[in-house]
Amino acid sequence: MWRAVSAVVAVALLQIVPSVVAASRQTNQFYTTNDALLPQQDLFGSSLFEKRPEDCPPCFNCNLGDFVCLQYANCTKSSGKCACPPGFGGEDCSAPLCGSLAEGKDRLPREGDNCECREGWEGINCNVCKTDAACAPMMPPKQEDGAVCYREGIVVNENYQICDITNRKIVETLKERKPQATFSCNAERETCNFQFWVGQQESFYCALDNCAWKAEATDTRNSTSYKCENIKCSCIPGRFLCGAENSIDIGDFLDQEIKGPASFSTVHSENAREDGSKFSEPAMNQLISSVFGDTSIQLQCHSGECLYRTEVPGYSRPIKKINTPLIASVIAGCALFVVAVILLIFFLGRRSSKRYGPIHLGDDEEEENAKLLADHKPAALYFDNVSYNLKGKQILTGITGAVHPGELLAIMGASGAGKTSFLDIMARKKKRGVVSGDFWLNGEKVTDDEFRSVIGFVDQEDTMLPTLTVHETILDSALLRLPREMSVASKVQKVEDVERQLGIYHIRHQVIGSEEGNGRGISGGEKRRVGIACELVTSPSILFLDEPTSGLDAFNAFNVVECLVTLVKTYNRTVVFTIHQPRSNIVALFDQLILLAQGRTVYSGPFDKCQNYFDSIGYSCPPGFNIADYLVDLTMHASTPYDPNEQVEVAFSANGDGDMTRASSTRAVKSIASLSNVSMVGSLGSGAESAPMIRPKNKRKASIRQQQERQLYSRKNTSDPPPRPSGASLRSEGDSMLGDDERQQWVKLSKQQGQPPPQVNEDPHDLPPAAPGATGTDLDVLISAYNESDVAAALRDDIHSAADTANGANGHPHGSPNRAASGRVKGYRKPWIHTQFIILSRRTWRNIYRNPMLMLTHYAIAIILAVFVGFLFYGITDDLAGFQNRLGFFFFILALFGFSTLTSLTVFAPERLLFVRERAKGYYHPIAYYLSKVVFDIVPLRLIPPIIMCIIVYPMTGLVPAWAEFFKFLLFIVLFNLAAATICLFIGICVRNQGVANLFGVLVMLFSLLFGGFLLNHNTIPKPVAWLQQLSIFHYAFEGLIVNEARYLTLIDKQYGLDIEVPGSAILSSFGFNTLALWRDAIGLGAICGAFLLLGYMALHIFLVEKR
Repeated sequence: MWRAVSAVVAVALLQIVPSVVAASRQTNQFYTTNDALLPQQDLFGSSLFEKRPEDCPPCFNCNLGDFVCLQYANCTKSSGKCACPPGFGGEDCSAPLCGSLAEGKDRLPREGDNCECREGWEGINCNVCKTDAACAPMMPPKQEDGAVCYREGIVVNENYQICDITNRKIVETLKERKPQATFSCNAERETCNFQFWVGQQESFYCALDNCAWKAEATDTRNSTSYKCENIKCSCIPGRFLCGAENSIDIGDFLDQEIKGPASFSTVHSENAREDGSKFSEPAMNQLISSVFGDTSIQLQCHSGECLYRTEVPGYSRPIKKINTPLIASVIAGCALFVVAVILLIFFLGRRSSKRYGPIHLGDDEEEENAKLLADHKPAALYFDNVSYNLKGKQILTGITGAVHPGELLAIMGASGAGKTSFLDIMARKKKRGVVSGDFWLNGEKVTDDEFRSVIGFVDQEDTMLPTLTVHETILDSALLRLPREMSVASKVQKVEDVERQLGIYHIRHQVIGSEEGNGRGISGGEKRRVGIACELVTSPSILFLDEPTSGLDAFNAFNVVECLVTLVKTYNRTVVFTIHQPRSNIVALFDQLILLAQGRTVYSGPFDKCQNYFDSIGYSCPPGFNIADYLVDLTMHASTPYDPNEQVEVAFSANGDGDMTRASSTRAVKSIASLSNVSMVGSLGSGAESAPMIRPKNKRKASIRQQQERQLYSRKNTSDPPPRPSGASLRSEGDSMLGDDERQQWVKLSKQQGQPPPQVNEDPHDLPPAAPGATGTDLDVLISAYNESDVAAALRDDIHSAADTANGANGHPHGSPNRAASGRVKGYRKPWIHTQFIILSRRTWRNIYRNPMLMLTHYAIAIILAVFVGFLFYGITDDLAGFQNRLGFFFFILALFGFSTLTSLTVFAPERLLFVRERAKGYYHPIAYYLSKVVFDIVPLRLIPPIIMCIIVYPMTGLVPAWAEFFKFLLFIVLFNLAAATICLFIGICVRNQGVANLFGVLVMLFSLLFGGFLLNHNTIPKPVAWLQQLSIFHYAFEGLIVNEARYLTLIDKQYGLDIEVPGSAILSSFGFNTLALWRDAIGLGAICGAFLLLGYMALHIFLVEKR
């Protein structure tokens, strides 16, 4: 009897499919009770049954003993309802639910024999997921993308399985009614439960507790195993095997024999025969073995558990591994780069100065080069009625003159006479005031550009790069200005010839130097000669020099002027220069002279007629006296306003008995023959007695002649007259030491040979009628005398004749206005712009590597700060704290490079004056200079330092380890650096004052930083100023960097008890950043960089123009 019952029970138990499922958190809500919340009392008395109608069945109330919650579900005592597990519903939890597990309490009970599950779900009660998308509704808000349907059979939280029983005899016995089992396990409670189904109808259910599980994996075999200490089962009355019609009832067997322990295992291996699942329980195994010949129940299961991706077994959040060897290698490489730069600079700075060998030119080449320099059309310069007014003050008035090819024109005058202003006007320099007058070149009026192309100009103050050598300075001038057809070797030879002529060949390899630099360099006089050499090397048709002998000793001053004379006579050139106080042997070299006083012409004409002219008007230069000093003193004394309190007594003596002085300058210049034509006679009189010529005090003022005589010959004013003057000669005190013959030889004033000089009115109050621009001093006498002289008339005739000749040659009728000539006198064809760029780039590079502190400081700071910043932000994590660190890191990097580019403000400051003057002289086109400065400021200072810093700090901080993101990061840093540098460059060009330029640069950077997106959220910026963000380079760079880093980054946040993965793009949007604007930001930075490069050139071209 027992054996027959056991056989029947075994057949039923073989249809139980225990499988392992991980319990989900979502099911916990269905296993709740309120026992502790309600008083333990009988809420439902027998009266309830007594009052209901006879034909009405009793209401379900699990608090009553007659009603049982199936599936071992908890009874909610407050309502008398069952808290059914997931997938079961109805009043007693006997009905399977359809739809999907994701629908929760909204699921409907099954209607009919089968459930229709939602897409992605399977199983009798639709509890088993099949796809990740099916699990998405079960995820926390905004985390749907992280849903995973875990189907590996191991429980994580709460697992569900649907299994088919595969024992052959059991399947054959049940035939068309398919034996199945549903199985689930909860990890938190360590419990499992399963249900046995035949033909989609539940027969009995079981509950297991004290469960444990594990998983093992090898190269060829994966397995999972579960073990539960206790098991209990219950039948559903009236179902198959539980009292249904034509079926036995195994309820007692399940209740008494099945006690546990039970185990469940699943195997997947290369040997397909071992694959499958097995359920084992001692009583059941014995029954299966004895009846069906199998060791246990065999099953084929499909499991599914909805998890967030971070909960999947084996998942570990990626831990950033910092490649320490790579970081060390990068730092070492950068350090070696800096060392290599230092060694390169040392090598370039210490190269042998004898690297230049002798230059050998062929005869044909020498002839061709000489022809290039000698074939210039000689240039004669004429000017008439030149005036200059500055802010209402008349600086120059009515200056007329001429200088011809092969002549040396000297402009003399005391300080403040207007020499430099007049020289600038003659050289067609741009003046701040109003210039009037007529200018002719070879009798024709030419344009300013044509005129400047054939002249050279040497300024009074030297402006040269202190880091270049003498030879390099002159050679750059030659390479930029000599004919492009001329070979480089010929230009070098020309430079060396000029160096020898000016006596600077022996210092050709010495650095120019400066007081502010590393060394003094050459002397001031040598600098002056270098400046002259830069102009002489081009052999200009007309050379203008502003006081070329200033700062030179007498010997070198004579050599400089002698070189000018050689240029004039050998190459038939024209030289015009100002000179303040030339020695007599220099004066002897003059061909033309213009003497100025208070901007007016005292004399303008041939120098060889100068002495006769002044003798003719009564102002003869004493014998042996330097006429240049005499004339300058004459103009100074003539310009002195009258002082009524000044009295002079002049004594004349024929025999020298009176107190006399003799001119010290006479004795000083005794060795040089006098240029005066004054007769060396012994006395003004013939020995006849003459009345004493004593002017009483308070009667007459000193005239211009008396002032000149007193200045030249008296050490002191004579206050007491001699007792008996016997002659009309004025003698010095030293004459008493000489005999009569010697005294007569050194007579101070004598009559001019030939016609006697015209009488000069010595009454200072009896001046000629006032003319326009009159000074009201004796200077008006000298100016009036010159204007009425034959010298002035001859000069005007010469100018008119040259203009008439040129007009006739050009086809213009006499008296018609001259048009701008077509350029008969033309300059050399200068090198092409790209050649100028190469020459200027070489010069700029020399200036950088010979003054390397700024460049090396940028490199050193880049390495040191990269290591320090990398240490502070080492290994940035992928969480909210790491996101904050990313923001701070990018902000600091941009601020560092933004404010370090303020050094671009000084790119043009040291060379501003040099550029202005070289541009005015036609050295090069401004675009060539601008490009050379931009390239050699950008490459060594704005491109290399950010690259060095980026390749160090990027791996240390642990940013996205991908080459694409790294190069984008580098791109934004470099573009930002270039944009900031071009902005500062533009400010430095426009603002001359360095303090003001620094203030503007800092303000621009600060306001750009304010609208960068870190300090001020984009969405909170007031609309009237929102447009300023579009001008912020910090906005473009900061947004580009953070979007490049965090757009596809997943950040971990602790929410809902989970490690929630927050998309970086969501945080970026909350900060006001546009996640799709990465390339737009790059284009914005590039556009700003290009715009300010263009604006910088326009400012350079427009504002940096010489105005004197």
